[in-house]
Amino acid sequence: MAYTFDDYKAGLLQIANIDTGITTANGSSAIPTPPNVLGGVIRAFDPTYGEGEFIMLVGVASTVVGSLVTYNATTYQTALSPNTANLAQPVAVAMSANLAGTFGWYQIEGLAVVKKTAVAVNVGVPVYQSATTGRVMPTAASGKQVLGARSANLATVAATVSTVIVSINRPHMQGATT
Repeated sequence: MAYTFDDYKAGLLQIANIDTGITTANGSSAIPTPPNVLGGVIRAFDPTYGEGEFIMLVGVASTVVGSLVTYNATTYQTALSPNTANLAQPVAVAMSANLAGTFGWYQIEGLAVVKKTAVAVNVGVPVYQSATTGRVMPTAASGKQVLGARSANLATVAATVSTVIVSINRPHMQGATT
């Protein structure tokens, strides 16, 4: 994936890179290297996957490219998405192996390449959080639905393939249903 920014701003972290950040003047915390800011949203274009929207977040251990993460919309901290009932949290797709204490871009809109479990994925089906954290699957048997997300593959993706293309639009984990 070779994304190019739509609205270029000098110094922005490239989509697939990681930022170790800087320490604030009083030494109390680390922040992304300016002009990058936590929670900042940008648009970028890829010749294969088209237009996408990305948010700057704090990484978590064990993140790989394509991991599905939940994030706190106040602290911007990520967690690999768990198979937990009624989370109703926003989710995003890691664009780098952004580990704990580092900063990076996460996709929140467009065609995203997402890690999946070892099951086949049919064309245009809803996606669910897998029992394997950070991954999706095409059935509700052991996972909660990711709202605002649907598989966008043009043919069935084999169980042996580790990723699936998913069309996302500011996705969230399923909340309580009554």
